Amino acid sequence: MARIYAGILGPVALLASLARGVSHAWPAERTLLMAWTSLLAFAALGSAIGWIAERILEEEVRGRMAAGAAGAESKTEPPRAP
Repeated sequence: MARIYAGILGPVALLASLARGVSHAWPAERTLLMAWTSLLAFAALGSAIGWIAERILEEEVRGRMAAGAAGAESKTEPPRAP
């Protein structure tokens, strides 16, 4: 999931920076430097966000599986005699 978020946010930031540079008529060197910096920064940010999202989902799935397993065990145990 981290790769997916990094792969989306990075190129979007690159394109947005290129569009900004073109619309403001910046020199090519400045535009490309800003676009490259944006790509790296937002790819790193997307990777961090994706990693956090993956961890949250994994913990949620583990919790639900543990709850389901505990519920299944309680249903399969025979009733105890008093």
